[in-house]
Amino acid sequence: MEMTLNSESKRSSVIPMAIVAGLFFILGFATWLNGSLMPYLKQILQLTPFQASLILFSFYIAVTFTALPSAWVIRKVGYKTGMALGMGIMMVAGLLFIPAAKTQVFGLFLFAQLVMGAGQTLLQTAVNPYVVRIGPEESAAARVSVMGILNKGAGVIAPLVFTALILDSFKDRVGMELSQLQIDEMANSLVYPYMGMALFIGFLAILVKKSPLPELEKEDDQVEGGKGHTREALSHPNLALGVVALFFYVAVEVIAGDTIGTFALSLGVENYGVMTSYTMICMVLGYTLGILTIPRFISQPTALMISAILGLLLTLGILFGDNNSYAIANVLLVPFGGAMLPDTLLMIAFLGLANAIVWPAVWPLALSGMGKLTSTGSALLVMGIAGGAFGPLFWGLTSSATSLGQQGGYMVMLPCYLFILFYAVKGHKMRSWK
Repeated sequence: MEMTLNSESKRSSVIPMAIVAGLFFILGFATWLNGSLMPYLKQILQLTPFQASLILFSFYIAVTFTALPSAWVIRKVGYKTGMALGMGIMMVAGLLFIPAAKTQVFGLFLFAQLVMGAGQTLLQTAVNPYVVRIGPEESAAARVSVMGILNKGAGVIAPLVFTALILDSFKDRVGMELSQLQIDEMANSLVYPYMGMALFIGFLAILVKKSPLPELEKEDDQVEGGKGHTREALSHPNLALGVVALFFYVAVEVIAGDTIGTFALSLGVENYGVMTSYTMICMVLGYTLGILTIPRFISQPTALMISAILGLLLTLGILFGDNNSYAIANVLLVPFGGAMLPDTLLMIAFLGLANAIVWPAVWPLALSGMGKLTSTGSALLVMGIAGGAFGPLFWGLTSSATSLGQQGGYMVMLPCYLFILFYAVKGHKMRSWK
């Protein structure tokens, strides 16, 4: 049965899209806090680059275990209740940061991140089909781009809020050895912001549950349930390869957005906590270009191909760039009162421009022709978010194994962009494995 909005929800898509837009903002805010949290915890707990990457690993690995169960939950309770449950789990995760900060036990931070990832997975699985199915398939990338602007716009705001509430008082401690009293002070500063975020998300969960958000028509549970339906979905190459493409995409997106602060800390940049905002600004710009050009001037596959090529070029620039060169900042930032930042750091931020269109382009290409398999296909695509766990992990391992250190770690992005290029050129067209 083709997923459609029921007769009541067809009357207007304005209210549903407004509600969904708010949820994408919440998803972005909670997700991109990691970009500031990772170097902050690295400084407090004196972590190696590999240990710091586990902060992201524990957040994104939750997708691997909870994506398909999330699809089952949504089939049982509906998309609307699934969204509310997802936010409820995120609220619990926010509260878990309180004992983690008080005890400064690394494992508790990782557990809180794991729970936050599980809540986000349920919310993602419920909310993404709304955007794809609420209008024509050929313009789905543009609608997802609008949601992406809100998601990444929250990514711009989250590091700034983190810095204003937490980091501003500790800028003078970059690169210095901390006393236990200073560590306690920095750790305790996390308590009230995360408590406030948890309570706010819980309040929104109640509002969503009681909102007039229309329900997407449920799929046949007898057809949808079980491993057979997953195998049937994966028999579609455009979906299966789309899952892999999203895995590699999220890997490079998280590397660009969440390791930039840690790399900046290693270069002695005082405002390392706001570096994720630079990447997110570039992503917002990319989403805006997507809205203006897709499908009016370029197709979704063409936009995907351009993104992959740009990602490859920027990655090579990062690997072979000079950390002591400030040519880009002297042209784009300093004349307008901006910060003096190394070229390599800014090229990591520019990856946001290359990455922006990948997610909104892959989703409709991967779900094309899925019909009754849409919710399982959606869950499998959400599983691609697990790339956010392994991308930074391999970045951390490579950083420790190369003479270039953290700069050399960015070489792990090259095969990721190569696969995305393959999917843009050929993979999305495949309808049979033969």
